[in-house]
Amino acid sequence: MPSAPSPPATAATPSTRQRRKEARPQELLDAALELFVEKGFAATRAEEVAARAGVSKGTLYLYYPSKEELLKAVIRERLSDEIAAGALQVEQYEGPTSALMLEVLTTWWARMFDSPASGVFKLMISEVRGFPEIAEFYVHEVIEPGERAIGAIVQRGIARGEFRPVDVPTVVHSLLLPMVMMCLHKHSIGACSAHKMDVEPHRFMRDHVELVLRGVLADPRADAAATAAPAGRRGRSAAGTRAARGASATTTAATPPAPPPTPAAGTKATARPARRQRRKSA
Repeated sequence: MPSAPSPPATAATPSTRQRRKEARPQELLDAALELFVEKGFAATRAEEVAARAGVSKGTLYLYYPSKEELLKAVIRERLSDEIAAGALQVEQYEGPTSALMLEVLTTWWARMFDSPASGVFKLMISEVRGFPEIAEFYVHEVIEPGERAIGAIVQRGIARGEFRPVDVPTVVHSLLLPMVMMCLHKHSIGACSAHKMDVEPHRFMRDHVELVLRGVLADPRADAAATAAPAGRRGRSAAGTRAARGASATTTAATPPAPPPTPAAGTKATARPARRQRRKSA
């Protein structure tokens, strides 16, 4: 008895192929970022990126003509666009500068730390010296725009009288460098060791921004409105301070004045023979 004919293979519809084609650049960037962070930029071959993305090497080169252009696209897509969005938020913000700094920086760095793009910092520091063209691209696309965006926040605070007239580049680097180190740790020691950081990353990011913020505020009392620490903790701290001051005042008022010093024994007895001796001599 003849077997039933196999059903014809279902061909992909034009709409399915179109969606697949539109998603391909993003799939290539995802695969490239994973491999660059895992193996390093120099050690990763283009065919490995294509294989992980599920395409041929020829297809990869249709979108990105070289491995260097692929890395540039990763930097532009994962870092430059994020920085541009943050800069726009700074321009449009209408509230106090202290709240702006806390909101923009903690949100941006938390999102960056949690994403695979946090590995780009380690990639740049470890390999960019051998690729000066990539280094120049990274400076123009990431470092300079990032410093300008954070510097604009600091300048805004100074101009509005909310911040002291501090050195802007110093504050910018004080805010940036510890955050970069958190990402480096995640993709270096944190990725290959049982060592765990003593702080929770998101908590550290917020606490660090608050710490710098307290150092630049023109009026430290504005810190209560700028930061978002739990009200209960602040209330207990204020109450404890008032109680300590009250106890100090009570102790001071209740303490009797110290009596005047008593002359040492034998002082008068010693003085009298001396006077008699002077009279005999006279």
